[in-house]
Amino acid sequence: MNRLDLPTKKIIAEVEENIGWLIFNQPKKRNAVSLEMWEAIPVVIEEFSKNDDVRLIVMKGEGGKAFVSGADISEFEEVRSTPEQVEYYEQASSLAKNSLTNFQKPLIAMIEGYCIGGGMGIALTADIRIASNDSQFGVPAAKLGLGYGYDGIKELMNLVGPSYAKEIFFTGDRFSSGQAEKMGLVNAVVEKKQLQEYVENFSSIIANNAPLTIKSSKAAINEGLKNFNMQNLDYIAELVDRCFKSEDYIEGRRAFMEKRKPNFKGI
Repeated sequence: MNRLDLPTKKIIAEVEENIGWLIFNQPKKRNAVSLEMWEAIPVVIEEFSKNDDVRLIVMKGEGGKAFVSGADISEFEEVRSTPEQVEYYEQASSLAKNSLTNFQKPLIAMIEGYCIGGGMGIALTADIRIASNDSQFGVPAAKLGLGYGYDGIKELMNLVGPSYAKEIFFTGDRFSSGQAEKMGLVNAVVEKKQLQEYVENFSSIIANNAPLTIKSSKAAINEGLKNFNMQNLDYIAELVDRCFKSEDYIEGRRAFMEKRKPNFKGI
């Protein structure tokens, strides 16, 4: 296992068998995200993006009680008490979320326990969300008088549809993992004691598939979610063409004919 050297211990980043793990490590505060955690996320994403051995990332929370419970409000007096600090904080959190959203490899959220507010925002940046059966979800903005920006609402609406998005925001209530699965908020719900193994096995399947094919598929799906006039279909065509010109395409055909498992290299 290879662990990245980061300026904070509240984010852990390590690589194991082609899987990059991004771990929110503030369990005493249910992994509420602090400023230094927001600052560390783009660093991790950049390192994992450059590392060809990393085929995907799994995000998880440390401690077994929460994925991410929201922002670390306890530090706001220190880091968000002036207009300049507020602006910097917003830029840091926005940069972190954008780095997750724009990550070109698969991103999985392994959700255990609380996934609330900003935690749901982070989970929504993932391509796939797998939750334990004791997980709880919610966006309590309406109970706090907070405004919620268009991008965050649109992201949720793309996933669960307008009716469920309205229910989530209008009520501000918490939802069980079963309700979240019904809404389409999560892909699967797993017994808590089986979650880690399930996610590892699921991730291994993805890690062993052709990286260029996965990259082109993710890009095409993401373009499909954009307004028609914003889509870059030429870029998708380039990615597809690269697949057919790759060594992996040759390897995939040979492995199929030889009835063996392919060894994809992403080239």
